[in-house]
Amino acid sequence: MKPLGLTAYRAVSTVLSPVVPALLRRRILRGKEHEERNAERLGHASLPRPEGTLIWVHGASVGECIAALPLIDALLKAVPCKVLVTSGTVTSAKLMAERLPEGAIHQFVPVDTPAATMRFLHHWKPQVGLFVDSDIWPNLIVNARDRGVKLALINARMTERSFRNWRWAKKTAAEIMSSYRACLAQDEEIAARFRALGTPNVEVIGSLKADAPMLPADPDKLEALRAAIGGRPVLLAAQTHQGEEETILPAHDALRRKFPDLLTIIVPRHTQRAGDIVMLCGTRVTKKRSDGELPDADTAVYIADTMGELGLFYRLTRFCFVGGSLIRHGGQNPLEPAKLGCAVLTGPYTYNFTKAFETLLAAQGAGSVNSCSDIVSLASKLLGDPNEAERLGDAAKRGAVNLGGAVAKTVDVVVKMLDARS
Repeated sequence: MKPLGLTAYRAVSTVLSPVVPALLRRRILRGKEHEERNAERLGHASLPRPEGTLIWVHGASVGECIAALPLIDALLKAVPCKVLVTSGTVTSAKLMAERLPEGAIHQFVPVDTPAATMRFLHHWKPQVGLFVDSDIWPNLIVNARDRGVKLALINARMTERSFRNWRWAKKTAAEIMSSYRACLAQDEEIAARFRALGTPNVEVIGSLKADAPMLPADPDKLEALRAAIGGRPVLLAAQTHQGEEETILPAHDALRRKFPDLLTIIVPRHTQRAGDIVMLCGTRVTKKRSDGELPDADTAVYIADTMGELGLFYRLTRFCFVGGSLIRHGGQNPLEPAKLGCAVLTGPYTYNFTKAFETLLAAQGAGSVNSCSDIVSLASKLLGDPNEAERLGDAAKRGAVNLGGAVAKTVDVVVKMLDARS
């Protein structure tokens, strides 16, 4: 007998199923869904199932899908199989269309109703299902398990807040988590949370993101940016969230007293915030990349409000502030800049990537900034001493390399799952 919480969830999702198409249409109007592929969200496949062994990899959005790319490559080389990748956002679908290797295909994940998930599973019939990070959909997971799909939670992550929420429904959590045959956690703290919720075979193997390739950059665009910036010192604030520019901009003002030609580049995590950032800049001269503009000699703040260009900006400087860390978001991925030799400055909230931040800060011997004055102090030192900035960048790169190995360990687990008779 299934726990009451899971039974109730299943009943509610069944009752609400008739309104799902209308909700999806509203999301299409807001640009949140892909109109031509909307049927995939209801479990109707738009592609035929490839023959032979099919490994299904699910990532919620862009970050999870990027983390999975090296694993997908490795699986296709290690196992005679095809790979089905699912995700839930338009941006991730576009990215997968551009970057998936031959032998892998993308579909939108079905909404988590019993009917949609069963249609999806009936068509694709995967042998193995790999859920990246922490995207837990009860109907999809339990239905897949009941159909004999061998499931694993990989690159597993769970915040303390999510753990506390799941603890309120221990029996439901145990029923869902026990569906996984393996749980490959990013660090021991995360592993302990999954064990406490009844997840079997929990193992710490590190983060897939440590094995991800360096972010790409268009060489012509990079050269154009470098030419536009010239020899100006640069303060880069990448992946910022609402509430962080209020610290970055005063730091910019203070640094400009010592470095009058300083250019601050802000790359917001959500590009739609660009207009708000312009307003926060007030009288500071700004330009937006989405307008097709490059910074000129008068530009004080350059707002890089485009998608898929982070690799450009991490290559422009030897250090950067990584956003989502001055507010209680938990920090964005610090390994992306570190792999490019760009040292990491971070606020106090780093629980999304605890091990990565700890490793990089230890390697650098610096980088923790909790306030505007902290940012000014460390940035001033690095801007004034390029050799020290280079030393920190090289240390960050070494630290990122030392965190690798999760892809190979995950492939080993998947091979064992495929070889298991039941």
